[in-house]
Amino acid sequence: MVKINQIKETLKKIIFLMVFFFYNTSNLFAQSYPTKTITIVVPTSAGGANDAMARILAQGLSQKLGQAVIVENKPGGNGAIACEYVARSSADGYTILFGYIATHGINPALKKLKYDPIKDFEPIGMIAVSPTLLVVNNDLPIKNTKDLVAYLKTKPDVLGYGSAGRGTAPHLAGELFQINTGTSMVHVPYKGSSPAIVDVIGGTIQIMFPSVFTAIPHIRSGKLKPLAVAGDKRLNVLPNLPTLAEQGIPNMNVSQWYALFAPNKTPKPIVSLLNKEMNLILQDASIKKKFEDQGSEVETGTPEQLKDLVQSEIVRWKKLIDDAHITAD
Repeated sequence: MVKINQIKETLKKIIFLMVFFFYNTSNLFAQSYPTKTITIVVPTSAGGANDAMARILAQGLSQKLGQAVIVENKPGGNGAIACEYVARSSADGYTILFGYIATHGINPALKKLKYDPIKDFEPIGMIAVSPTLLVVNNDLPIKNTKDLVAYLKTKPDVLGYGSAGRGTAPHLAGELFQINTGTSMVHVPYKGSSPAIVDVIGGTIQIMFPSVFTAIPHIRSGKLKPLAVAGDKRLNVLPNLPTLAEQGIPNMNVSQWYALFAPNKTPKPIVSLLNKEMNLILQDASIKKKFEDQGSEVETGTPEQLKDLVQSEIVRWKKLIDDAHITAD
């Protein structure tokens, strides 16, 4: 019995030393962080909303941390290629992901992935949210959403709505709209939002649920007719545009959200530092204005809050994908 107790005590000491060593090594590493360039990997091409926000944030982090922070674009797979790359990267805080609704909300509910949105990443924090809009071709003989619903019911499966591809937020917004209004449209997937919105303007298709960033230049130029905000409140950049809920269509909050993630097992002190600094950057009035001008609203929070959001989003979109029988192909 004495020998067993001695073994137990020895094991306790070994475990204590291991924990002590790991904790202090992580802290020492974090205290010297960063010592080289940090890369923010963006899952979309340069020039889009994600890229623009990532570059604003990268500039701010560079100033705060005293090291270069660059943006690297890795488009493809509705964000999956970038996620796989970051998930396999060293967990040292030098390669982080600009994630969004598709990478950590829709994709996991839609298809098999080579990454796990929960297990393979350390959430750092939220950046912003941006609702989708409901826009139509100018020649469509309607004035508001009520008119559109009535028009669609007289022409089921005739009008086309465009998206940035199967499983993207504009696609799912269209599916949710049909379920909530009892209408039926033809989904026309494109390789990106830009060609889709060009075809809405040209009349090849008639309807789309684009991001504010994509739609607002065409709305301001008069080339697109906006009908509603698919979010929980009106936008400062389009104050006269009502929400779908205001027009009698509830449960249509399809807001795209954006956040930073690090590879799994990135030391907690590094995650905390990045969360703290990015939250400070995002509270700057000039930064908020830049985000607002492109239709996004800054939203900060803790890593734990971001983890909860990801888990709830996967459940939410899984239900819609199952109900609408949506497949990735």
